[in-house]
Amino acid sequence: MVMTLSENVLVIFSIAASEEAERVAKVLVGKRIAACMSMLGPIKSIYWWKNRIEESEEYLLLIKTTQDKYEELERAIKEIHSYQVPEILATPVMSALREYVEWLREEVSKSD
Repeated sequence: MVMTLSENVLVIFSIAASEEAERVAKVLVGKRIAACMSMLGPIKSIYWWKNRIEESEEYLLLIKTTQDKYEELERAIKEIHSYQVPEILATPVMSALREYVEWLREEVSKSD
């Protein structure tokens, strides 16, 4: 099957602790829902929650996957994430190194 670049997605979400981030990463990559996950942080987040402004230290996670795997990835995150409403944002990849895209697609298409 030929895939266009926009069928690859970068999923961004935040999480409270580095240990939780590592656990989520190992589940998503282990199930081949994601080819790779990068963790940034800690970062400071300021947001509305339950009618007030909150501040928290979080970690930002960047997940590389395909559009075909997005729904499965979203379900998995919601099942294991500690937040009531986790931030899960996906954006299409408009440009990327061909070899990287080939590796990404190969990794999420494998089954163990």
